[in-house]
Amino acid sequence: MLAVEISRPGGPEVLVPVQRPTPEPGPGEVLVKVSAAGVNRPDTFQRKGSYPPPRGASDLPGLEIAGEIVGGDAAQGGYAIGDKICALVAGGGYAEYCVVPVQQCLPIPAGLSEIEAAGLPETYFTVWTNVFDRGRLAAGESLLVHGGASGIGTTAIQLASAMGHKVYATAGSDDRARAVEKLGAARGINYRDQDFVKEVLDATGGAGVNVILDMVAGDYIARDIQCLADEGRIVLIATLGGNHGNVDFGQVMRRRLTITGSTLRPRPVAFKADIANSLRQKVWPLLANGSIKPIIHATFPLEEAAKAHAMMEAGEQIGKIILTVKG
Repeated sequence: MLAVEISRPGGPEVLVPVQRPTPEPGPGEVLVKVSAAGVNRPDTFQRKGSYPPPRGASDLPGLEIAGEIVGGDAAQGGYAIGDKICALVAGGGYAEYCVVPVQQCLPIPAGLSEIEAAGLPETYFTVWTNVFDRGRLAAGESLLVHGGASGIGTTAIQLASAMGHKVYATAGSDDRARAVEKLGAARGINYRDQDFVKEVLDATGGAGVNVILDMVAGDYIARDIQCLADEGRIVLIATLGGNHGNVDFGQVMRRRLTITGSTLRPRPVAFKADIANSLRQKVWPLLANGSIKPIIHATFPLEEAAKAHAMMEAGEQIGKIILTVKG
C-alpha cells in the first residue's frame, strides 16, 4: 500500500511517500480502506521527533481517518464489511489502509462526505473529553477557547454554542476573529492586537468565564487565571507557548480554581470507546441535522502531506486540513 512515513526528524520535507505492507487487523480491530485522513498539530510534533507514538502503535503519522471497513472484527462493534466509518487512531492514518480498534469507529453522520468525516474524530474526541468531561462545562456556563480558528477551536466553538453556552475565542488576525464569530463565538479576539484578558472581562462584565480550553500554556496560564470566574477551570491540551509558566497559587486557593489537562493518544481503547459512545449519543445528531459541521480549509493528495504540514505550520488556516486517498 501507499503510505507517508517520517524519514527522519525535521521539517515538512521529511514526509516521504513509500510502499508498505498492508497491515493486518487483530482481535477487536478492523481494516479500513482509507478515503481521507485528517492532519493535526500532533502530527507535526511527531514529525519533528517530539511526540513519539505509543507502544504498539504504527510509526506512521495520522490520528483520524474516514473510509470503508474491508476486513477484521467488524461485528464486535456492530458494523459489517463494507460499512463507511470515521475513526480515531493512535497512528497510521497517512496510508491507503489502516488498522483501527472497532470500538473507536463511528458511523459517518448523515449528509457528510468522507472528506468531512475525516476531520471529525481527533477534534471531537479531544473537545468532548476536555471541555465537557474534564472541564465540566455545565448549563449556563461560558467558555474561552484559545486557537479558535484551528480544527480544535472551530469544533469547540460550534459544539459549545450549539449546546447553549456563550463562547469567546482568540485568533491570530482580525479576519480569523470575525470567522470564529460566524461560527458562534460571542466575541472573537485578535490576540496579536488585543489584550484577551481585558476583552473577556469587558465582555463578561468583570465576571470572567467558567472554563478555558488552552493549547498555548506558558505565560498564558497567568493571564488565563485573570479571565476565570470563581470556581473556574483551565484545561490544557497542548503547550505551544512552552511547558512552564507562573501561577499565583493564592488565587487558585482563594477562588477555588482548577488547572488540569490531558493527552488523548496514549489512553486505552476502553477510555476512547466511552468517548465514542458519548459522541454518538449527544453530538452525532447535531452533525446529522446540520446544527454543527466540520470546517474544511484545504485538501491535499496523500502524497503531498508535506504541503499540508507546511500550511498547518504557517498558521493561517481556518478549520481542518485533510489528506485524500485515491480510490
